[in-house]
Amino acid sequence: MLQRKMAFQCDVCHAVYSRKGYLKKHLMAHAGEKPYKCTQPMCGTSFIVAGSLKGHMLTHTGEKPYKCNVCNAGFSMAGNLKTHMVTHTGEKPHKCSVCDAAFSESRSLKRHMRIHTGERPYKCTICGVTFSQSVHLKIHMRIHSGERPYKCIICSAAFSQTGSLNNHVRTHTGEKPYKCTICTIF
Repeated sequence: MLQRKMAFQCDVCHAVYSRKGYLKKHLMAHAGEKPYKCTQPMCGTSFIVAGSLKGHMLTHTGEKPYKCNVCNAGFSMAGNLKTHMVTHTGEKPHKCSVCDAAFSESRSLKRHMRIHTGERPYKCTICGVTFSQSVHLKIHMRIHSGERPYKCIICSAAFSQTGSLNNHVRTHTGEKPYKCTICTIF
């Protein structure tokens, strides 16, 4: 007796899956359903599958068990390591249809396309300001939370962004990295 494989097709985008459960998870993405939510304060990230949340939680602990065998970079999720490996080949298969930009990762192209579309999908739940990248929202949320995770090892001053800390450290070291092209004072 010949067994026939069943195919489950998405009515929205016509993607085909071999199992009904896979299609169900896929449909959740179209509906924007992400039932697995991060419990860390001020994070708010949510996921369609529990495994993705579990991997995400490692980003809060700083644990990076997946190591690149070329450059020894560490990653909290195996998928991120796999994506990273393309950086060593120099391959950039994801091309922008508007300009000449090309990317090694599809998510980088998606983020780039927001420059052309003006899309700003990340919205602050407190003041309503929107951002094109989730990392910019995360940094912005520190204004509301008062979080200052970057500490000076010399005087213990604290900052919400690494750039601010780097500028502050120069007050201790005397480093002046920017030269005036008109005069010789700095």
